[in-house]
Amino acid sequence: MPRYMWFIIAVIALLVGYFVYGRIVERIFGPNPARSTPAKTKSDGVDYVAMPKWKLWLIQLLNIAGVGPVFGPILGAVYGPTALLWIVIGTIFAGAVHDYFSGMLSVRYGGANVPDVVGYNLGKIAKNGMRVFATILLLLVGVVFATAPAGLLAKLSVGHFDGVMTFGAWLGVIFAYYFLATIIPIDKIIGRIYPVFGALLLIMALGVTIGMFVQMPDSFYSWATFDHNPHPKDLPIFPLVFITIACGALSGFHSTQSPLMARCVENESEGRLVFYGAMVAEGFIGLVWCTVGMTFYPDAQALLSAGGPAVVVNDSCVALLGGFGGLLAILGVVILPVTSGDTAFRAARLTIADVIHLPQVQPMKRLVIAIPVFCIGIALSQIDFNIIWRYFGFSNQTLAGICLWSAAAYLFRKGKFHWICTIPACFITVVSVSYICYEKNMGFGLDINTSNIIGVVVAVICLVSLLKFGKTPVEGAPTDV
Repeated sequence: MPRYMWFIIAVIALLVGYFVYGRIVERIFGPNPARSTPAKTKSDGVDYVAMPKWKLWLIQLLNIAGVGPVFGPILGAVYGPTALLWIVIGTIFAGAVHDYFSGMLSVRYGGANVPDVVGYNLGKIAKNGMRVFATILLLLVGVVFATAPAGLLAKLSVGHFDGVMTFGAWLGVIFAYYFLATIIPIDKIIGRIYPVFGALLLIMALGVTIGMFVQMPDSFYSWATFDHNPHPKDLPIFPLVFITIACGALSGFHSTQSPLMARCVENESEGRLVFYGAMVAEGFIGLVWCTVGMTFYPDAQALLSAGGPAVVVNDSCVALLGGFGGLLAILGVVILPVTSGDTAFRAARLTIADVIHLPQVQPMKRLVIAIPVFCIGIALSQIDFNIIWRYFGFSNQTLAGICLWSAAAYLFRKGKFHWICTIPACFITVVSVSYICYEKNMGFGLDINTSNIIGVVVAVICLVSLLKFGKTPVEGAPTDV
């Protein structure tokens, strides 16, 4: 079987996952088409604005698809075909499940942000911890999704705007746009232009795919092997590949974005397309760029030595699509982070507003929160990108685990089949704990075997806690959901 069939089979698996497993997940949750959504009960013309489901799907895709499903899969490709399996299996059974429940629980809780969703299911301590954790993650995401596109745009400007549109200049432009998009009503910019950008994003991913099939069909996954770990430095596949590839498989950041669209959904029956479906589309984008890493470069060492994901994007797009097509593809990749960075700051504003009980209908009250948030974001942007990305990767997957445990507790308390959330929650808990124990720069620097054992022990403790205390009512949690 030619190796390009791996890609085709993976795409088919994603589609089957949406139509089959997505429907199973939906049935277990039980959407109620007759139930009024926050877009109708809390309509305010700013954050709670009803929009059609096709538009919500494209906006949700852009909200969640930052540089993660591009940079992460490129970085993860050096681990070989395990990365492909994680993208496909992770998307269907973990990432899309996580996104569906984080979105639909927000709908059921009146458009609540992720700290409240977690608090209603895991308790007040978890809620307060999540307020701090989610805000920090959103700031990290906003910074990552500003510095990465600024670097790509600066590279494109060489030879055209030398000395004018530098990295710093582009960073200033992006932050200015972020600020504007954070404070104005969601349907004025995000609701109008994001669907166009969403279509462009998918067209660019398809263009790169067609380019590989036309120009290098015999090179697909040429050095991919299950026989050994192809990473040149022999770094352990577990847990690193599952931290490196977050967006595109499973990402806690998505739980901070889903409430934005949960406030705009007109009917609960739209949830599978908007939340589960957007994650499947992001899985396809991750699959494309992971395939580029294992196809465009002759071996893992060449990919590792290419100069970073931004260089991989630039070189592969130009080679596969020519100068003009490459420019369009790169712009598509730039749109990914920019259209997630602004909603990250928007979500941070709303999360902080919930904590201090400050209504956000009046522009001046939005500015009270937005200005200091952006001051912190600009300060963080001066830190080395690799350091920010490292902390983002760990906090991202840790948040995913917390949200999956929250969804599992919700299902368990209602006597529904909670294992669709409990199993991926256990898995990503092992990954996150093992990673922080093993990582030498920001973690404890333990050996990999000890780290994995600790990860398993922590996951078992979480599972036992769910089964023992999961049915205990949470004080203050709504009872009509």
